[in-house]
Amino acid sequence: MTIQTFRYLATGASNTLLGLITFYIAYHYIVGSQDVNLGFFVFESYTASLAISFTVALFWGFFLMKYVVFDDSKIKGRVQFFRYLLVCLLNLFLNWLLLKLAVEYLHIYPTFAQLGTTGILIIVSYLVQRNFTFKKTVVPDYVSEEEENTTTLL
Repeated sequence: MTIQTFRYLATGASNTLLGLITFYIAYHYIVGSQDVNLGFFVFESYTASLAISFTVALFWGFFLMKYVVFDDSKIKGRVQFFRYLLVCLLNLFLNWLLLKLAVEYLHIYPTFAQLGTTGILIIVSYLVQRNFTFKKTVVPDYVSEEEENTTTLL
């Protein structure tokens, strides 16, 4: 196992734990068991808690991925954050879809379905984060005079 993979697993586990703790606190102490009415849309209490948890985990997870796991990426921070947000939204959608399929069509108990879904999403997320969000840009170490002259002529 590479150090980067280990860091990804460790930070991912801590971010998942933070998300679960935040969800618990939001559900029991911030939102309660009341629906949240925004005027134009009503969120169920667990959906509002998920939104709070997602927001907290999004920013903390980005910080960990940028400065602990993929610290060798040369892509600008705002581009990385936008890409990270896209990946997180994709994961949120995939989580919902896989969970729905597992529970409603495969009749898997929800807790076990969530565990399986999480396992799949960890792999997908790592590959997308490594190859898209925090992709290493290849910078040539040496450019010969001939290559330099050729590119200036074009």
